[in-house]
Amino acid sequence: MGDYLPSTKEQQQEMLEAIGLKSLEDLYAYIPKDLILKDGPNIPDGKSEIEVRRMMTEMASKNKVFSSIFRGAGAYHHYIPAEVSAVVSKETFVTSYTPYQPEMSQGILQSIFEYQTMICELTGMDVSNASVYDGANAAAEAVAMCKDRKRTKTLVSGASNPDVIDAIKTYCWAADTEMEMIPVKDGVTDLDVLKEKMDSSVASVYIAYPNYFGILEDAQKIGEIAHEGGAKYIMGVNPIASAIIKTAGECGADIAVGEGQPLGMGMGYGGPYLGFMASTTAMLRKLPGRIAGETTDDEGRRAFVLTLQAREQHIRREKASSNVCSNQALCAMTAAVYMATMGPEGMKQVATQSTSKAHYLASKLDKIGFKRVHQGEFFHEFVTSCPGDCQEILRYLEDHGVLGGLPVEEGILWCTTEMNTKADMDHLVALIGEVCQS
Repeated sequence: MGDYLPSTKEQQQEMLEAIGLKSLEDLYAYIPKDLILKDGPNIPDGKSEIEVRRMMTEMASKNKVFSSIFRGAGAYHHYIPAEVSAVVSKETFVTSYTPYQPEMSQGILQSIFEYQTMICELTGMDVSNASVYDGANAAAEAVAMCKDRKRTKTLVSGASNPDVIDAIKTYCWAADTEMEMIPVKDGVTDLDVLKEKMDSSVASVYIAYPNYFGILEDAQKIGEIAHEGGAKYIMGVNPIASAIIKTAGECGADIAVGEGQPLGMGMGYGGPYLGFMASTTAMLRKLPGRIAGETTDDEGRRAFVLTLQAREQHIRREKASSNVCSNQALCAMTAAVYMATMGPEGMKQVATQSTSKAHYLASKLDKIGFKRVHQGEFFHEFVTSCPGDCQEILRYLEDHGVLGGLPVEEGILWCTTEMNTKADMDHLVALIGEVCQS
């Protein structure tokens, strides 16, 4: 394999020293050591393309592919219609990128515009950007949008996805602003503590709806508390759930963000994913990244343009609130094709099946001693206690081709989607019964 790095060893060392590091390995200090290949993929030099392909295929065959999945926690196993991959794998879409000559890129601009329109319909908000890198990035960018000279603090629900919390924390640390956690009580955000922490320094309040434990928070009440304190209200939403529960707009959110992976993107070992962002008209000029708009050309024909570019960091750097100047064009296109393929009724069916099956599974698990930890209304995830050894149970499930729930402090976080059949769920419960009795 050739080395295409244009910088010399000396230049690389100079760059490392500029950021306080001694070696390239220091860049990966936060990655667990057992995940790093010290000697590379162990492919001998001088191999032909076909030989390398054979070796890589053999390595890939060691991956465990589960026939039944009951784990979510931010990445969800939904059915992807064949039409989605057939459309987005066309060359004209695969190579799509942010258009810098929009008048020459009408097709790409239209695809972004259609995506934005559907995100607005799904969230109940007024305007959407062209997407950002992932859901955690979207949440952190939303927090950055809400800061001003007098209000800089953000309050984040402890019932949010840990990865989202970490991303917001990183953004706040980099901007030298404060983030405070609102504790969890009975599986939801503690509203009494939220009220106590509301003061004139709070710029925004972030919650997840449904939250990390699958519970539907009292989102409307939280929005009222945030607005009464003069803060902006940010909701992290599940796009599938939004097809059947109250939208962020109906709950009074100023900004709705989330992970777009459930909208036609596979699990993919963590990516590439899609961060969607939508807001009220009042927050329009603070949205990061691109916004595509619809207009007419000089002959009165429908046309598309990039809107409000002047606010972006590459043009007005000194006034920028974000360094995002790109978008996940192919992933956004994938989400748009998925939503168009499914339609409103199809989206509702996916959401309804996901939550109905979760309630069925919860009742079956309850009968064998795996009781729900939190009693609030839930969507398609829920936490149960674990009477036995969690790791032993999950290993037993894996040995039988089933990916069980995610171990959490209170027990196990389970998830269902339309992909889980009744037979799958009954088989899961039977396997747990077997290992618990052994």
